[in-house]
Amino acid sequence: MSYRIPFNKPALIGPELNYIADSVRSGHISGDGKYTKQCHQQLEIWFGVKKALLTTNCTHALEISAILLNLQPGDEVIIPSFTFVSTVNAFVLRGAKPVFADIRPDTLNLDETLLPGLINEHTKAIVPVHYAGVGCNMDVIMSLAQQHNLRVIEDNAHGLFGKYNGQWLGTFGALATQSFHETKNFSCGEGGALLINDEGLVERAEIIREKGTNRSRFFRGMVDKYTWVDIGSSYLPSDVLAAYLYAQFEAYESIQSKRASIWNRYREHLGEWAEQHNVQLPVVPDNCEQAYHMFYLLLPSLETRTRLINHLKERGILAVFHYLPLHLSDMGRQLGGQPGDCPVTEDLSDRLLRLPFFYDLSEADQMEVIHALWSFEED
Repeated sequence: MSYRIPFNKPALIGPELNYIADSVRSGHISGDGKYTKQCHQQLEIWFGVKKALLTTNCTHALEISAILLNLQPGDEVIIPSFTFVSTVNAFVLRGAKPVFADIRPDTLNLDETLLPGLINEHTKAIVPVHYAGVGCNMDVIMSLAQQHNLRVIEDNAHGLFGKYNGQWLGTFGALATQSFHETKNFSCGEGGALLINDEGLVERAEIIREKGTNRSRFFRGMVDKYTWVDIGSSYLPSDVLAAYLYAQFEAYESIQSKRASIWNRYREHLGEWAEQHNVQLPVVPDNCEQAYHMFYLLLPSLETRTRLINHLKERGILAVFHYLPLHLSDMGRQLGGQPGDCPVTEDLSDRLLRLPFFYDLSEADQMEVIHALWSFEED
């Protein structure tokens, strides 16, 4: 079924197609070409990280992170149950056991107050996910990590340009991962990046990303030939994709401004409706600057959400739910997950609904979504 107002729609912001053509004409459209290097440089300038590396997707950035941790069977990694499957898969692939943490009922981020009870002698890392581009409580998470000598890997797929206490999301942990999937603020269809804040991890990350070879050192003239030196895989995106992404990077102010307007319009026009219908709108703590990644509703019940999805569908509007609890999935249960382990996740997952949110969403179409929500009480 096609929808008059989709949930998401990829956008052409500026010279994406011109840059793609330029990349093709350059004769280098494989990985680490001109536009890939420009994307690396831009990310490093924006966020002050030691190194940024584009990857084929955020999943692969997470996989590189997991390899860098040198995980062994029996090691444990703390991960929120309310996240995308890639967050946990990357570590399970290395033999680690995921320890699923519940989320806060306000921000839907990992509940930092539960961490002391989840950390033990087998714990190797904590993976906070900045849900909807709103920062986790990184003060507590980083303090506990330092106290127990743990690595922190930020899954910042939602949070590019978000801040916590004035500091960029993605710059707290030793590593952070980004997504440039078509549903994200900045997109090249499929893409990701690894942000490296620990300088001691840079060289090995480059090796892992280049199929386990020291090819990057060779191209910098540091060795006279390259060879296989470590485990790894092919995690480089095509420079064609980087060309598309770089054009969006150039328009970052316009993109973030437009998304902020969309988010604020939803908040302004749905505040009273939400109060009347016992609906929770997104919570952004005062010490957080959000990334304007999504706008969601927490409805009173699963039954209400189902009726509202159908109500909007009848009007040609696509609204969608989000993550299912990972600890209750088939694989999660095989790894020890049980009902009741993460009660907040189990409750909110059934009630969350994401509204259409994309760069080209016109004010008229957004108001149509808002009016459709207001008319819901009449059904």
